[in-house]
Amino acid sequence: MCTLEKRGNIFFLTLTGDDEHRLNPTLISSLRSALSEAKSQSTRGTVLVTVADGKFFSNGFDLAWAKSASGGSPPEAVNLLRHMVELFKDVVADFISLPMPTIAVVTGHAVAAGLMLAMSHDYILMRRDRRILYMSEG
Repeated sequence: MCTLEKRGNIFFLTLTGDDEHRLNPTLISSLRSALSEAKSQSTRGTVLVTVADGKFFSNGFDLAWAKSASGGSPPEAVNLLRHMVELFKDVVADFISLPMPTIAVVTGHAVAAGLMLAMSHDYILMRRDRRILYMSEG
């Protein structure tokens, strides 16, 4: 789901795999664990850089997971999505409370909650030729 690597004073948080990095409880838990580790190892001058493998930075919440985990019950799928939103709020809080600058390197699509994930960083860097930032209507 994600890895954390420290090289000198730079932490690299990588969303791993060649998928869409959709946010579900497993990825959210993995992100929170990595951020907790980075925070505990933080020293003066450290920086956290978030990158993603593949075409997508993050394509938002994992709607297919919610549908599958709900057993096909639309009301339960909605409850699972609400639960993911609550879990995701903690990820945002974790990013903005880190005692170091954070940089999201968006080399692919950042959609909906994926855009919010990128915006949780202090800085966002993007390529001019390969990127989409998109927030769907509510």
